Amino acid sequence: MANTNFSALTSEQLTIWSRDFWRVARNMSFINQFAGSGSNAMVQRISELTQSEKGARAVLTLLADMTGDGIVGDNTLEGNEETLRAYDIVVQLDQLRFANRLSGRLADQKSVVNFRENSRDALAYAMADRIDQLAFLTLSGISYTIKNSGALRPVLSSGQNLGDMAFGSDVTAPTSNRHRRWDATSKLVAGDVTAVAAADTITYECIVALKAYAKDNYIRGVRGAGGDEVYHLFVSPQVMADLKLDSDFLANVRNAGVRGPSSSLFSGSSSLMVDGVMVHEFRHVFNTENATTGTSSNAGSAGYKWGADADVNGSACLFCGAQALAMADIGLPQIVEDTFDYGNQNGISIGKIFGLKKPKFNSDYNSGVEDFGVIRLDVAY
Repeated sequence: MANTNFSALTSEQLTIWSRDFWRVARNMSFINQFAGSGSNAMVQRISELTQSEKGARAVLTLLADMTGDGIVGDNTLEGNEETLRAYDIVVQLDQLRFANRLSGRLADQKSVVNFRENSRDALAYAMADRIDQLAFLTLSGISYTIKNSGALRPVLSSGQNLGDMAFGSDVTAPTSNRHRRWDATSKLVAGDVTAVAAADTITYECIVALKAYAKDNYIRGVRGAGGDEVYHLFVSPQVMADLKLDSDFLANVRNAGVRGPSSSLFSGSSSLMVDGVMVHEFRHVFNTENATTGTSSNAGSAGYKWGADADVNGSACLFCGAQALAMADIGLPQIVEDTFDYGNQNGISIGKIFGLKKPKFNSDYNSGVEDFGVIRLDVAY
């Protein structure tokens, strides 16, 4: 049989298939739950390019707070206006592609349809999963050369590494006032992975203190329908387990929580509310589960566990407000079908252009450059 069973889709069919693929991929993506087009979103999605003298760019604009105290009474306002200050965050773009191939001849049209459907789901999951991995590494300020589970990624040929993504060069460590560590004795202190000890696990008190710190340091929450600010805290599954076993957390759930099967003690929910902070469990929150156990000479080195002797498991929890992450999402994915070996093998590839960046701004409150909407919290587990 000729390879007409796997004939190329029409341009209209390709567009529909691309939209269907991206719908499935977005639904599979964890970080996409927190994305929106406006400044009130935790992840601000940029879907159109901005024309400038440097060409078309993906740009997110941050507006600085006004610092003046205004003009009192009938004193002259004209000439005393305050300049509106804006910071343009340019997100670099790159393409990520995946493909799969089915070996052997496809005998009927039903097989072709099944292959396309199965390919769509497999490719959509791969794309969504890698975007989630990159998003959490970007927010954490950790290089794409490291896995979200702490191990170093194997180095492959050029162009086959997530570390080769153009926007990977924009990943930066947390700024000084946006990096905290929970210490079992000293409580909320400056971030330092070499100082993490096994006892420094997350607690109810930690979340309460972190929320207060975020507000004092002008992290703006995501405003809900009632006007209240909502913050999101992302933790790894092991850290969520530690929180659910914390005595203060258990006491609050017992005394103030819902009774019965819907209680946080029994429902097994991957998201829960603590002091007005939505705590979400997700596997790609950075942790050192697969990092190498070292010695004091390896403390602080990439690919190793945390602590003074590089032997403590730790996790980089992320406390996020509005505009914590910029995500450029440009156009529909590109779908390509092809045949190989004289039509005996068939394959589908998908390519998506996107970009990620953690916004920064010049803070008026400490006269330095700060991450705009995220605080990284290092804990042990």
